[in-house]
Amino acid sequence: MAGAWKTLEGLKRHLHTKWGFGNHFVAWTDKGQVLSWRKLADFNDQYHLRVFEDGEICGHYEFTPEGHPVAHFTEKGEKNKKADFLKFLGDFVVEKKHISHLVMDPDAFNPDSELTIDQVKK
Repeated sequence: MAGAWKTLEGLKRHLHTKWGFGNHFVAWTDKGQVLSWRKLADFNDQYHLRVFEDGEICGHYEFTPEGHPVAHFTEKGEKNKKADFLKFLGDFVVEKKHISHLVMDPDAFNPDSELTIDQVKK
């Protein structure tokens, strides 16, 4: 599928079905953000990924707000997990940026996509 056009819906489907990402309902909303999802490592740690309207994808590994509310809010405990994010994103990562004009996904904050600690696979 390399070289094929990617969609926000396709990215969501890929991240959810293959890697267990889902809605991150308590995250701040950044300017231009169209998606904010997370993958829980456990109760205390998570991968947090954001997609922006121009197609940029950013992510970081951090404490969960449930496990460490103050440390999470003050951005303590963030770690570089670039290799993990590259693995999760697969061929959604490209070397050359192709400007997109994505719009907010109305289902991004649907309670059905919410990811909670109870759903983490042991």
